[in-house]
This record gives sequence, C-alpha cells and structure tokens, in this order.
Amino acid sequence: MSQVSDTLDTTVRYTGKRTAVVVVTGDVDLHTAPVLREEALTAVGHGARHLVLDMAHVDFLDSTGLSTLIVLMHATQEAGGSLRVASVPERLVRMVTMTGISELLPLHDTVADALAALDVDEGAAGSADDAAGGVGSSR
Repeated sequence: MSQVSDTLDTTVRYTGKRTAVVVVTGDVDLHTAPVLREEALTAVGHGARHLVLDMAHVDFLDSTGLSTLIVLMHATQEAGGSLRVASVPERLVRMVTMTGISELLPLHDTVADALAALDVDEGAAGSADDAAGGVGSSR
C-alpha cells in the first residue's frame, strides 16, 4: 500500500501479524499530514496495532505533522498497541525533543531498533497478541 501527495510519499510494510512500518518520505505539513494520518490509520484498521514510523527521509515537519504523531499515538494505544518513531533526521530531532513529543513517543535510531524494542516489550507483556484477553502465553 502506497500513497503519494505533492510532497509526501508513504509506504506501509506489514512486518508481522500486528505490526507495520510506515516509511514516510518528504514534508509532513498542513497539506500532507492528512495523507500520513489516513495511511497509518488504515494500517491500524487492518490489524496493525503497533506502528513504526520510519522518518529517515522526512525533509520537514510542522506543528500539524507533530499533532498527527499524537493522533496516531492515541489510535494505536486505543487498539492496544503503540507508536514508535525511527530514524528521525538530526535537523528534526531538536524540534521533536523541544516540543516534548520525545517524552511521549519512543524515538529509535533505526527501524530495526524500534522493531527489536517492540518485540522485547511484547514479550514482557506476555504476548497479548496471541492470548486474546487471557493470561500470558509462551511463544
């Protein structure tokens, strides 16, 4: 699944039964943030309650983009999952930390780090994915 807007391209890659990586390329602003929100929420609607946003190729992120991250965080939490942000370019790290977003969302150096941390967190939670509301199960 992929969608292109004037300055934003998103590609969703499902990496597991409950996990998707959303690769974001371009600017996330007032005009393009709805594209990111729609693609990510569609992935959540298809069962990917854990999302990793790969921001390595994001050129610009404004306040609308930041609020979209909060919307996606709430959507994944409501689905029983989480949102993680990976590969934030150095030029955007300062804004993400100054606004407090980094206090709410785990930031990871790479997508692989985010997925590995997700596996650790899921394992510690007793694999809620496999035990629908029941007591933890083994993998």
